Amino acid sequence: MYIKRYTIAVSLFAILLGWYVYAFVSQQSIQMEFFGILLPSLPVAVLVVLPVILLYLASVLHMSFYSLVGTLNLRKYEKDYEKLINSISDALLGKKNRHYEFKTQRYKQLGKVLDNVSIYTNTEITEIDDEKLSATLEIINKIKEGEVVDLRKYGLQSDNELVVLNSKNRYDAKELSAEDILNKPAKYPKELCMKAYADLSKVASSSVIEKYKEFMSKEALNNILSRINVDKDALEITNESLIELFSLLELKEKDFIEASHILSKNMVPEQRIKLFELLSDKCEEAMGGYLYTLYDLEMLSPADEILDNSQPDEYIYFKAYRALKECNKNYDISLFV
Repeated sequence: MYIKRYTIAVSLFAILLGWYVYAFVSQQSIQMEFFGILLPSLPVAVLVVLPVILLYLASVLHMSFYSLVGTLNLRKYEKDYEKLINSISDALLGKKNRHYEFKTQRYKQLGKVLDNVSIYTNTEITEIDDEKLSATLEIINKIKEGEVVDLRKYGLQSDNELVVLNSKNRYDAKELSAEDILNKPAKYPKELCMKAYADLSKVASSSVIEKYKEFMSKEALNNILSRINVDKDALEITNESLIELFSLLELKEKDFIEASHILSKNMVPEQRIKLFELLSDKCEEAMGGYLYTLYDLEMLSPADEILDNSQPDEYIYFKAYRALKECNKNYDISLFV
């Protein structure tokens, strides 16, 4: 019951009760003593109405107290709801080390779950009434669509998936150059630094390649190898420098073979042979690239010597290729590796 309506109802009841007693029961006045104090003389009607007024005051205090308690509890739920929205927003953004303190038991259970999960949207979500969630989802959708947004106010870490994607969008939009990224690698995710280095390796000088070589990748290495002795954007680099670049990566036999295949287009044969001879001395996996180089250049005697001194289960494809050549079957060596 609303206090205002309750007050009006009690007032009408008290007035009618006092009128009835005064008009039909008694118009006399009574003087009462309270703890030795003689009170003023009051009509009987007033004395009858007085308990009603006291009961009214007591009930109003009672209702006000529980209304205040209810309001405080409601505020707890409202505050927890706001925290829940923030927790969902953080989960959508992929924030780490999230922790929200909830006051109500119901939200505490949800909070424990949300603090330890990430939420991913499979489709674009629209028509969200909550302003914060709507803004968060809008930002996520924009980033996924390739747009550049300002994420600074969210305090996300550099390895956050959205930060990585947004940085890539900035790079693709030419807001960042490869050297902008590589000059300040701590500000950007490693994945983007490696992409920037791979792109830079297509045109950069050997000194620039050496400067940022910590971001070497197979793609960047192949870009570098493909520029040796070409007409446009040619790269001058020694075997020693190439060996150092190779050593930055954990390459398999097929990677060395691919490298030799790329170098076969433009590198001088003598330099190519020497390069893979040195690489094979340092890394056993490079022997495949050395054999590929020898067969590709028709250096059969050194290749035969390596195969003759190998284990039966080593270099099977090269031994098969040799057997075919001995039978006068000439195939491109690239078909066998």
